[in-house]
Amino acid sequence: MDTETDWYGPDAATFGDRLAAARERADMTQGMLAKRLGVKLATLRAWEDDHSEPRANRLSMLAGLLNVSMMWLINGEGEGIESPEDSTPTPVNLAEALSEIRKLRADMLASAEAMGRLEKRLRLMRDVTDNG
Repeated sequence: MDTETDWYGPDAATFGDRLAAARERADMTQGMLAKRLGVKLATLRAWEDDHSEPRANRLSMLAGLLNVSMMWLINGEGEGIESPEDSTPTPVNLAEALSEIRKLRADMLASAEAMGRLEKRLRLMRDVTDNG
């Protein structure tokens, strides 16, 4: 495979990119995979967003569940999934996609509310230090 078409190679993709692509190819939502791995959804999202990486035992489980090699997940080498231009699109399960959108929207709303509460606390703390 030449480097121009190696979509999941180390120069073109991150661990998180490969994880997300393999999860999607396995027709799993983030929530489904997190549940099967026994991790929190936030943990899986952090892996896919490249904020953290799984330990070796979870990496091994991921590779098995997604039917790719651990080395492919780590560096794009070994048994993985086909590059996008070489593959046929998988059908989208609309109910699952809508469910994931609703969950993401709820998560975003909860985060925005938590940020608002934190901002209010910081303003109060600032006012106390400015006046006292």
